[in-house]
Amino acid sequence: MRIILLLLMILPGFAFAAGGNGTGTGGTTWTNPPASTNTTKTCKGVKVWDAKTKACVNPKKSQLDQDTLMGAVRELAYAGRPGDAQGVLRLMKDQNDDLVLTYWGFTSRKMGKGDLARAYYIHALTRNPDNILARSYMGQGLVAQGRIDEAIIQLQEIRARGGTGTWAEVSLHKAISTGQTYNY
Repeated sequence: MRIILLLLMILPGFAFAAGGNGTGTGGTTWTNPPASTNTTKTCKGVKVWDAKTKACVNPKKSQLDQDTLMGAVRELAYAGRPGDAQGVLRLMKDQNDDLVLTYWGFTSRKMGKGDLARAYYIHALTRNPDNILARSYMGQGLVAQGRIDEAIIQLQEIRARGGTGTWAEVSLHKAISTGQTYNY
C-alpha cells in the first residue's frame, strides 16, 4: 500500500513552477512565500511598515487594511518571527477566515505547538476545503512528525484541487521526498 501511495505521489508531481492558487481578501494571492519588506527589515516587535507614513507603526493603532496586516503576518512568520506574527494575527477582524486560521496554524507549528497547529489547519479546511496552503503546511507538519502517509494524502488533495505546480504542492512534495520541511 505504501509503495502505491509513493508512486501516486511521485508520478504527477514534477512540475516545479511556483504559481499561486489561493487568495485572501481583495483577491491577493497568498500561496507563494512573501518578499521581505521594511516590516522585517526595519520594524522590531509587533510593528508593521506603513507605506503612507514611511514608518513602523503599532498595527493596533494604525489605519492599515486587512490585506496589509495579512501580508505583515506572512512576512513576519516566514522571517522566523512567529510571536510577532501572532501579535498581528490577533488584530485581524475575521478570526474564522481560513487564511487567518492557516497562519495561526503555521505560527503555532513554528513555535513547537504541533497539535494546536493541526487543529487550526483542520478548522481552516473546514471553512475552505480548497485551501491548498493549509494543506501544504499541515502536510509539512505531518512530515516533521514522521506521518508520511497522511502527508501524501494532503499532497494528493492539493493536486486534486488544482494545485499542481504551485508553491504549496512543490514544497510539500519536496518535504515528503526529502524528509526536510521548510524552516523560515
